[in-house]
Formats: sequence, structure tokens, C-alpha cells
Amino acid sequence: MSKLPALKPKEMARVARRLGFILDRQRGSHAIYLRATDNRRVVIPMHNHDLKPGTLHGLLRDLGITGEELSELL
Repeated sequence: MSKLPALKPKEMARVARRLGFILDRQRGSHAIYLRATDNRRVVIPMHNHDLKPGTLHGLLRDLGITGEELSELL
């Protein structure tokens, strides 16, 4: 797997929307996206800096995609 790109939270939220997730609610700086077809949930921290690599890996796992699929969705 190649190195993951540095992403802003807004870019990750756009990827989640492309995968069928909808914004359910936001509490403070954490946006909670849900997908009704398989009841998946992903929590995206909406801060003003790039996502840390560990956070990005966790979000990819929650979204159910790989790094290669992420680069195709960007």
C-alpha cells in the first residue's frame, strides 16, 4: 500500500458522502455520518488541520475502504 495523502476533514467528509453516508448530527467538532443500508457509522473530527495518519487509518476502516479506493474517490 502506498503512502496515504494528507487530507483535511472536509475532504474526508466529501468521501463519506460519495460512499452514501449522510450527516446525522454534529456535537462540537465531531461530525457523525451514518449509512442506513448497512448501519455503518463514522465520526469525523472537523478540526482545521490535516488528519493524523492513525486517525485517517481508523476512518478508512470505519468507511470500509482501502487507501487505493480512497485515492479513486478523491
